Amino acid sequence: MSMGTQALLIFLLIGLVAGFLASLIVGGGGLIRCLLSGIIGAFVGGFLFNALGISLGIDNALVVQIIHATVGAIIVVLIARAIA
Repeated sequence: MSMGTQALLIFLLIGLVAGFLASLIVGGGGLIRCLLSGIIGAFVGGFLFNALGISLGIDNALVVQIIHATVGAIIVVLIARAIA
């Protein structure tokens, strides 16, 4: 497995976990909805944490990415519900 493929699979796994966690917190749907909200949330959460200068102080990069993506996914789901 090449490094690019491995990175893509890790990114998708982080998105899936974040979407699942967000669906537990705010309610949600199936696998595809969790994956999409998690992937979009990863971008939103990463942007917001960097723009606001928030550092969690956690040494594990994977855990930090999951937290950023989960917060972003929650925001994405709430905004989507407000629009719909």
